[in-house]
Amino acid sequence: MPEKISLEALKKFWPEKAPDINVVQKYVKKYEKEKIVIKYGGNVLIDRNVFNNFISDINVLNKLGLSIIVVHGGGPRIKRELEKKKIVSKFINGLRVTDKNIINTVEEVLIDFNNDIVNSLKKLGSEATSFHTKKENIIEVEPEREELGFVGIPKKINLNLIEKALKENKIPIIAPLGLGKNNQTFNINGDTAASAIAKKLKSRRLILMTNVEGVYDDRKTLISEIKPFDIENLIKLKIVEGGMIPKIENCVDAVENGVRGVVILDGRKPHSILHEIFSDTGSGTLIRK
Repeated sequence: MPEKISLEALKKFWPEKAPDINVVQKYVKKYEKEKIVIKYGGNVLIDRNVFNNFISDINVLNKLGLSIIVVHGGGPRIKRELEKKKIVSKFINGLRVTDKNIINTVEEVLIDFNNDIVNSLKKLGSEATSFHTKKENIIEVEPEREELGFVGIPKKINLNLIEKALKENKIPIIAPLGLGKNNQTFNINGDTAASAIAKKLKSRRLILMTNVEGVYDDRKTLISEIKPFDIENLIKLKIVEGGMIPKIENCVDAVENGVRGVVILDGRKPHSILHEIFSDTGSGTLIRK
């Protein structure tokens, strides 16, 4: 953990449109013994400007000595690569069937993206380390449903490897991949992987970077904070629907199982992570008991 950073030193790397620099130390103190899991996924993965902004913010958090764990997705990149290889996907109730051919491409794309994040952070001076099925695998899985093929759900998380990286002030960058029986690679839903890791770490925050602002009420107004019970009502009233339901259910599950709070925020907005961590107003929707 770095020593307390002076205001002068902070000015050298604090971004222009980030929260008030004068309150940073207050929040560093709040989170200094905590863990923050950040899921970077969805359509925000494609835009390189969004990616560079994300890398810059993670670098800032690392320089401040916070314990950050990044879990990334890769859906749009996988889709693009499968189309390039002319591999046709089959779907069951909206879920892709992952056969032998597809899992090889998924693994290749996710590892490539994982290395991209690690190398981009290194260029800014932050040490990051890869975790995936070919290097220090940390997730053991069991098949989700046989008909989906190589799609898994986390069964066991190896926390020792994550803790070791954090002690060395390295940022763990985790691909949503896991190994099953006979060291077979399985793809894992990114939110599910991030939630499983956050629950095991009992993290202070699980931050889901998406391409929506957060959760809206019936008047389409952003809800800044909500409790799990009220979320159930939003689903019953069909105010939350479609692809947002599994995401929200994942959030509620995390909060009910050891994570202090889950935030859904818009990863396209510059410095949305910094606004979430270093201000009382936050960014997006906070779900906590």
